[in-house]
Amino acid sequence: MQELGRIHQLIIPFFGHNLTFNLEVIAMSWIVMAILIVFGFFAAKKKSRFPGPLQAVGELFVGQLFSLTEDALDKKRRKTYGPLICALFMFLVISNWLGIIPYLEEPTKDLNTPLALGLLGFVIAHYAGIKARGIKEYTKAYFEPFIIMMPLNVIGELAKVVSISFRLFGNIMGGSIIILVVSYLTYSVLLPPFLNAFFGLFVGTIQAFVFTMLTVVYISVQVN
Repeated sequence: MQELGRIHQLIIPFFGHNLTFNLEVIAMSWIVMAILIVFGFFAAKKKSRFPGPLQAVGELFVGQLFSLTEDALDKKRRKTYGPLICALFMFLVISNWLGIIPYLEEPTKDLNTPLALGLLGFVIAHYAGIKARGIKEYTKAYFEPFIIMMPLNVIGELAKVVSISFRLFGNIMGGSIIILVVSYLTYSVLLPPFLNAFFGLFVGTIQAFVFTMLTVVYISVQVN
């Protein structure tokens, strides 16, 4: 139980302020990126008409996510945003699965990771909206149906970042706390392996998919 709340930090003074970095989250994020780079390298190393296991898995991910992106946007925008959606989902799903491996933790268990990804989706969605509709039509949408609704419309857009980020963070952190508490009470014998499989594989995959699809929907709302 001593592990709960323990954070290894790096604090760097910067012009009178302290920059605080969570070393565990940084290390786990780099591990996830390394896994994805290695997977991508070997999946694309020997491409053939009859794919091997890695190529088949890679094509399954890319094909399905590109298809979902096309359904939400269109064929032209699929080429623009498909790679982003694939990268986002694969990063999230590997991050959520990472906690299954002993001595490793999910980067998404720290609020900074889902919040940063939520802000990334927010910026891309609104950039896409301005690019697709023009700044005049984009700005006009905030004053509809009445001009007095502008503050509520702005708050509604900002609330999307909070909602999408805290949903992912809450599910991953909540699962980790449940596993830790049950492990402590049962001396890591009875339920923890099943809880790890449930929260890591099932809930982790579902939450990665929900986060990714909401990002696609936010982009779609802005460009259409």
